[in-house]
Amino acid sequence: MTHGDDLRLLLDLEEIRRLKYAYFRCIDTKDWPGLAACFVPEATATYPTQDCADLDAILAFIRTSLVPDLVTMHHGHHPEIRVDGDSATGTWYLHDQVYAPAFDFALEGAALYSDRYVRTPEGWRMSHTGYERIFEKKTTVAGATIEQGARSRGEHPA
Repeated sequence: MTHGDDLRLLLDLEEIRRLKYAYFRCIDTKDWPGLAACFVPEATATYPTQDCADLDAILAFIRTSLVPDLVTMHHGHHPEIRVDGDSATGTWYLHDQVYAPAFDFALEGAALYSDRYVRTPEGWRMSHTGYERIFEKKTTVAGATIEQGARSRGEHPA
């Protein structure tokens, strides 16, 4: 590898990391246009309860699952990314929390995401995402006070 190749690889890795971070942020802030921009139109997804055949199905599933009064936190870390030309794969460790006060429900869990990425004229985008659970801890929110921020309801400043 040349120094130019090394630099290109480092830039690719950073762009892919930033893409996945944006995916998690857009989910937690219910930023649906921002989430759509993380994917190519023909993207697919495999979630534990839903397989999605295209981007419209991915967005419909996530929007239906993450209603405005649901509070979520998704942290993706420890990325293992492999770049091969204009495609890449990645494994991410997920730590997530979900709070549904209206249903007295809370969840904390861990999972492993498996992603595929493609380089597009607009930059790296996801062509597939999905995860498999390592564990879920389900509890109630009784006794806890959860103050939801406007951003978590999908309210975005102008």
